[in-house]
Amino acid sequence: MSPRKRTLTISESEFQSLVQEALDGLPDEYVPLIANVAVVVEEEPTPELLADLEMEEDEDLLGLYQGLSIDHESFFQAGGQLPAKISIYRGPILRVCRTKKEVVQEVRDTVVHEIGHHFGLSDDEMPY
Repeated sequence: MSPRKRTLTISESEFQSLVQEALDGLPDEYVPLIANVAVVVEEEPTPELLADLEMEEDEDLLGLYQGLSIDHESFFQAGGQLPAKISIYRGPILRVCRTKKEVVQEVRDTVVHEIGHHFGLSDDEMPY
């Protein structure tokens, strides 16, 4: 799958800063609960990942939570689990946004949405 053309340009470092600002804007009581979650910026989801998620070619994946939600973590779980990871996809976000202001809001919404999965919320339970 080749990425669709993007009309908005925001550098990788500036985009990373927007993700960090979204994390910094979380209420203080949530910070310890996500301390062990890796939040990474990736350019695009892989074609294999999109196929695994059964996404259509014209759909954009903005973010992805991988791991056990905290409501399913247990002291008694077998070891060997990878730590939770949130991927924020720069390319798709830049494609769906027309202005920098929209990018700032979409990054924030996507970060909060993926953190919601860490807390065990389904897509239907998300505020947006």
